[in-house]
Amino acid sequence: MAVLLETTLGDIVVDLYTEERPKACLNFLKLCKIKYYNYCLIHNVQRDFIIQMGDPTGTGRGGESVFCKLYGDQARFFDGEKVPRIKHRKKGTVSMVNNGSDQHGSQFLITTGENLDYLDGVHTVFGEVTEGMDILTKINECFVDKDFVPYQDIRINHTVILDDPFDDPVDLPVPDRSPEPTREQLDSGRIGADEEINDAEGKDAEELDELIKEKEAKTQAILLEMVGDLPDADVKPPENVLFVCKLNPVTTDEDLEIIFSRFGPIQCCEIIRDWKTGESLCYAFIEFEKVEDCEKAYFKMDNVLIDDRRIHVDFSQSVSKIKWKGKGGKYTKDDFKAYEKDLDSRSKLTLKDKVKPKQEYPSQKKKISKFKFNPFTIKGNPLCFCFFPPFLLVCYVFVHIKSEKLQSPKYTPEEVSHTNHSNQPPETPRQNFIPFLCYRVTRCCNPVTQSLLPAN
Repeated sequence: MAVLLETTLGDIVVDLYTEERPKACLNFLKLCKIKYYNYCLIHNVQRDFIIQMGDPTGTGRGGESVFCKLYGDQARFFDGEKVPRIKHRKKGTVSMVNNGSDQHGSQFLITTGENLDYLDGVHTVFGEVTEGMDILTKINECFVDKDFVPYQDIRINHTVILDDPFDDPVDLPVPDRSPEPTREQLDSGRIGADEEINDAEGKDAEELDELIKEKEAKTQAILLEMVGDLPDADVKPPENVLFVCKLNPVTTDEDLEIIFSRFGPIQCCEIIRDWKTGESLCYAFIEFEKVEDCEKAYFKMDNVLIDDRRIHVDFSQSVSKIKWKGKGGKYTKDDFKAYEKDLDSRSKLTLKDKVKPKQEYPSQKKKISKFKFNPFTIKGNPLCFCFFPPFLLVCYVFVHIKSEKLQSPKYTPEEVSHTNHSNQPPETPRQNFIPFLCYRVTRCCNPVTQSLLPAN
């Protein structure tokens, strides 16, 4: 039970699991028998993953099962077989492609990697490649676009059934011979399968050498564009700018402009200098208004003696003067310079802010501690002498009064009757508390007053 697939790169033999997957094998064998796969494109090649084919439209969205030929469009797809479970463990496993509804049509895939567990249970394994692994390797290494479609067509030219254990269904349309391909089948809009790509055909050694140099220059330009050093890989330097090198460090911009101005008006003459020291780097760029004047200066001024130095003149290859947007296409070079300058200033400020203050010993901190108003602290507080003595005085008096437990004096009956005639209660020290408090304060806090005042 095997099928031979003749491709444009070589032959591949597939052995089928007819006992484990009878329905999928029946579908595949009968499609091969009616030459359904002839001239089908290999439309999806993902390196070290899968090779997908079996769609006559070449888009990956077409194809139908053999049952559609027998029973109509309602049988375009058939259900996948889940049991027994066969995994995608080895390279060369052949599976029917799931259409998204756990059904299969005509498309199938061949794995080019091992242990592809995420394909298990989705695509139904029904065979494996037993011969032609080198052909699989060739297909796996072909060049593809972003959609994994090969740039050059790879097709199944013919299918040959080596062993078929299934009887043909009734009304199966088996052709007498392989049909010829149509123009629509062969016209994929890409490089044909039988086309040979040879750039060296009909060219001599010099032309080939020039072609190689052009390709290398193009590659380098693309790399410079990718890293942001060129605005475009096809950009060309201006033709009216000269590059002058081997200058004497004492040569100034004005001297160089006067010397070269005899060939024509000059737009700009600039000697490149070190951005730190300002010293000349001994080369300059001179921009003329006309290309003809630039060419005259090139032919006349090369190897001329200026300030005891023989200079070298060539056409400029620099594109730094061209205004362009840098990486990402959002900012110009001036924007990058301003950003770097701002970033540098920010970093300096940050470093200044991050400088730790000098650590001091506790004794030094006492000397430089700032005044903080707190009426309950004596340290460093000039108002403490105003608030602290009265505070202590009041506390002492209240404690003293509480400790002695003031008692009302005893009055005689005469004094009581005298006070009752005026209809007023007897006067006690508690009723006249303020004079009594002053009396106590004076008595407790002033020794001189204590000696003068009468005892209780």
